[in-house]
Amino acid sequence: MSNYHVKTLEEYFQLYRKSVRNPELFWEEIAEEHFVWRKKWDTVLEYDFSKPEFKWFEGAKLNITENCIDRHIHIRGDKTAILFEPNNPDEEAEHISYKELHKRVCKFANVLKEQGIKKGDRVCIYLPMIPELAISILACARIGAVHSVVFAGFSSTALATRINDCEAKMVITSDGSYRGAKTIDLKSIVDEALESCSSIETVLVAKRIHSDIELKEGRDKWLQPLLEEAYQDCVPEIMDAEDPLFILYTSGSTGSPKGMLHTTAGYMVYTAYTFKNVFNYKENDIYWCTADIGWITGHSYIVYGPLANGATTVMFEGVPSYPDFGRFWEIVEKHKITQFYTAPTAIRALAKENLDFVDSHDLSSLKVLGTVGEPINEEAWHWYNDNVGKKKNPIVDTWWQTETGGIMISPLPYLTPTKPTYATLPLPGIQLALIDENGKEIKGNQVDGRLCVKYPWPSMARSIWGNHQRYKETYFSAYDNMYFTGDGALRDEVGYYRITGRVDDVIIVSGHNLGTAPIEDSVNEHPAVAESAIVGFPHDVKGNALYGYVILKETGEERNQDNLRKEINQIITEHIGPIAKLDKIQFVEGLPKTRSGKIMRRILRKIAHNELDNLGDVSTLLNPEVVQNIIKERL
Repeated sequence: MSNYHVKTLEEYFQLYRKSVRNPELFWEEIAEEHFVWRKKWDTVLEYDFSKPEFKWFEGAKLNITENCIDRHIHIRGDKTAILFEPNNPDEEAEHISYKELHKRVCKFANVLKEQGIKKGDRVCIYLPMIPELAISILACARIGAVHSVVFAGFSSTALATRINDCEAKMVITSDGSYRGAKTIDLKSIVDEALESCSSIETVLVAKRIHSDIELKEGRDKWLQPLLEEAYQDCVPEIMDAEDPLFILYTSGSTGSPKGMLHTTAGYMVYTAYTFKNVFNYKENDIYWCTADIGWITGHSYIVYGPLANGATTVMFEGVPSYPDFGRFWEIVEKHKITQFYTAPTAIRALAKENLDFVDSHDLSSLKVLGTVGEPINEEAWHWYNDNVGKKKNPIVDTWWQTETGGIMISPLPYLTPTKPTYATLPLPGIQLALIDENGKEIKGNQVDGRLCVKYPWPSMARSIWGNHQRYKETYFSAYDNMYFTGDGALRDEVGYYRITGRVDDVIIVSGHNLGTAPIEDSVNEHPAVAESAIVGFPHDVKGNALYGYVILKETGEERNQDNLRKEINQIITEHIGPIAKLDKIQFVEGLPKTRSGKIMRRILRKIAHNELDNLGDVSTLLNPEVVQNIIKERL
């Protein structure tokens, strides 16, 4: 029995028991069996929840790109590693073989070195979903530079915040990007961001939309001529197991984004292992994850996990609605996709359209369907199962986070019986606990509580960049010797897990974690706004949408309220990005507060959800009368 690929349900239970009894032996066998090491580890795991510190495969030496590229060249050098499907369906797809990928990564790595980037330097990548995005990530890893990808839909302010936080030396961007029928001027967003960034020395610019842009003398350089001149071999930098691989920012529930730091060896082992098993990947499969590499899903399951397994991974530049709502299914048919991994938001949006968009395409190549980003609702699950999977392809409803690095709870296709809305069982090596309000573990089934993980796993984030104390307070202070996920969950009668949503002030909108604090900060910058509070409410397509309660400085504000709403959303777009815009903005005279001045978001959430019969005792509030006024004016 191989630990690496689970083949039967009985094998899963055996492996799970083994992984819980002796986690170190379990992960050691996987690491020994399937990866290239320059030096073996001294210890598999050292950890201390109280610090909190976690070290996997300490003492080992490796380079992750040797495992993702070099070792495949002799056996599958001509196989497609990255299949790039452009935004425009009339533009030809690009098949980049493992040999070609090796050459392009090495050339890019040599360009980085020529521009003064060395091991440990941070490189900010702000690119659309074009091959250069994956290649630049791998080039950083090749030379030991730490990559920090920022989603190319974020505003200049959000970009600047992330550059300044990690003190990046370089930005890699493009002249612009295609998004459906639109083009976006990325370079001007970068220029605006860099007005407040002192650490950046160089900007490399890829050509994509061939627009006229200004290059700043001494700082900005076209990427292509540098690549053409670069030497096509680059000896990989030998890294320690715990050397930083990347920083990826995620929204915090309080103010500034958190730069989650992921390291090298454990992340590689875990993402490769979970990719192989969750997607039941076989040698000639064509795997497609529709996420953007600006999110953790793209890091782990477009780049590192698939390439570590020698897979063919698809990168799609466009959107599901362009040129029409059949685009996803047209791509599945065109490239004979076998595994398809997308977000419930996309499924709900596509389910609203005419079924002809799906039925007019041959989807018979599909073997496994997946969802990621948020729990999938039952209606969307059935639509996906019936119309895309034709009731024969298992759906893996995966639960995990930026912080976890890889998938933690998921069915194993063709092995685990699926259940709509349930992520089902923890993967081998993952030890979960449900905790009650008093911090005690809840045993048994048919229970619910706060979801925690009570033993380390290899791909966990090691810190928040530059702020280890915040890492400790956010994830390890709620309960002793446990990682607190921030999510609530229930465990059914057979032990399946269902995620019930965030228990803190982070709202998942269209699969993206949005902290309410930075959005409220943006709203409060409007000159007419005195105070605001933001909560989530259910939305047919996005899963959740944002509801803003806003107090104006003068209650008799004479200005047009619709214009005010537009202006507030404009500020949010500029500060954070359009993803964080408020669907509903209710102007209120006051917000329900405790006597200590804390806004009672629980009450606001119930009003937004229209759950008015269960508001609890409001008499203890500082201002109980405002609750009825808010209900009366509810949108």
